[in-house]
Amino acid sequence: MVHLRTDIGATNPHVSGTSDTYADNLETDVLIVGAGFGGVYLCHKLRDELGFKCKIYEAGTELGGIWHWNCYPGARVDTQVPIYEYSLEQVWKDWYWSEKYPGWEELRKYFAHVENKLDIKKDTAFNTRVVGAQWDRDTSRWTVKTEDGRTAHSRYLINAIGFAAKRHFPDWKNLESFKGEMHHSSFWPEAGVDVKGKRVAVIGTGSTGIQIAQETAKEAASVTVFQRTPNLCLPMRQAKLTREEQEQRKKDYPDIYRNRMTTFAGFEYDFYQRETLDDSPEEREKFYEGLWERGGFEFWLATYKDMLFDKKANDEAYNFWAKKTRARITDPRKRDILAPLNQPHTFGTKRPSLEQNFYEQLDKPENDVVDTKATPIEEFTETGIITSDGQHREFDVVALATGFDSVTGGMKNMGLKDVDGVSLADKWKMGTWSYLGMTCNGYPNMFFLYGAQGPTAFSNGPSCVECQGDWIIDAIAKARQEGLTRIEPTKEAEEEWRRNVTDLSNKTLFPGTSSWYMGANVPGKPREQLNYAGGIPLYEKECRMALENWQGFAVA
Repeated sequence: MVHLRTDIGATNPHVSGTSDTYADNLETDVLIVGAGFGGVYLCHKLRDELGFKCKIYEAGTELGGIWHWNCYPGARVDTQVPIYEYSLEQVWKDWYWSEKYPGWEELRKYFAHVENKLDIKKDTAFNTRVVGAQWDRDTSRWTVKTEDGRTAHSRYLINAIGFAAKRHFPDWKNLESFKGEMHHSSFWPEAGVDVKGKRVAVIGTGSTGIQIAQETAKEAASVTVFQRTPNLCLPMRQAKLTREEQEQRKKDYPDIYRNRMTTFAGFEYDFYQRETLDDSPEEREKFYEGLWERGGFEFWLATYKDMLFDKKANDEAYNFWAKKTRARITDPRKRDILAPLNQPHTFGTKRPSLEQNFYEQLDKPENDVVDTKATPIEEFTETGIITSDGQHREFDVVALATGFDSVTGGMKNMGLKDVDGVSLADKWKMGTWSYLGMTCNGYPNMFFLYGAQGPTAFSNGPSCVECQGDWIIDAIAKARQEGLTRIEPTKEAEEEWRRNVTDLSNKTLFPGTSSWYMGANVPGKPREQLNYAGGIPLYEKECRMALENWQGFAVA
């Protein structure tokens, strides 16, 4: 019987550490939950630049957030460096990457370097999972409970848990009966899984499933991908980097980091200020070829400005994608499943993954792809998987790349309660309400970042983290300067922000596609736009206007 890890609960009942950060009845100015890009940035800025007492609670055993958890085969970031790193000069000035899109091992080394520069661990309690938090009216402080029974009290609570903190497991029949090896991608064993000569099943075709299939196919006897929806993958164009070329470029880093905050998604490039049909077919083909050859997300985020707004423009992009991708697949059956002539969804309204040789690997005769829309998974057996057509496929290893209860799931899973004792899980049961994608009515002095109704999934992580992090830092500093003890958004401000997020989304093609952007990947979850679709520059402008005179907030 398979023993499948499904949650990040601490494995030891009584956590102990050498610093006061692990103390029961901890008192601090700011308590941050999560030690990834967001938590580390906030702790550094609030503690080292503004002098606040800051502590971090982290469920894992190291800094790094998603890169602490992700160690599955092929795990790597899909944003090129130096865009995918902090803009902090003390961090980047003597750090050098080995390749354009770093893998999980190098990203862990990066966070070790960050720790060496910023000294974050002394104020971090690891193996510490938050299971409850509520604002105490009498003391005007947050009371936070951990899984092992400790309590902390803080003036401010900041949730920096990221958008993929709660894992999603479909309710398949007899899942636990499988006697081979099975892991969710984010709980992959640190020591790895030996797939050499084994039959591997990969369930799911988000970026994780693409990476696992592509990597395990190098050694496995066979890889079978169970696909519900084709991933409209783009070529990564991975490349090695030398120390010398990075050294030469570092003089431009301040400009690069300033510029990334002026682009829609916080990348180095932005949408081309022409419309698709303004160009002749020949001009369009030439333009598309340039984007394709440069690789990365350029075909998605540096293309014609109307691609995500106009269906005819989107069709042109898809037709080019299909032509380029189908040419790489020789097996006609696999070709029609992986890159169908008829668009499975509007291009770019599900996040495309970056691949290196995914299509070539799956095209090999020993590997296969199963269309689970046509033949869904019915049940697991001791030796494999049965699909609705009655076919029983046997496997030695099953990789569950089934995704996450994205964007909202993590915060709903923390035991957060408002001033009246109503849980956030209940408040968000029928839909998501926040103000500015960083605050919630009923939760005074609580902030969050890289979560619901911010630029989150439509942005480069570090860009979004620094945009929102700087706003949160400035809000806390402003409150101190003005002698305020309580900051809370109004219900009206939340309603207006929800309308704003919905209106921005409705102008695009996103609502027409069932995706995790819209909450559609988890059964029973409300269908709604979970991300701010106006781009980082507009988002930052709106948030800064609100901060000037606490617009939308009740303060005291």
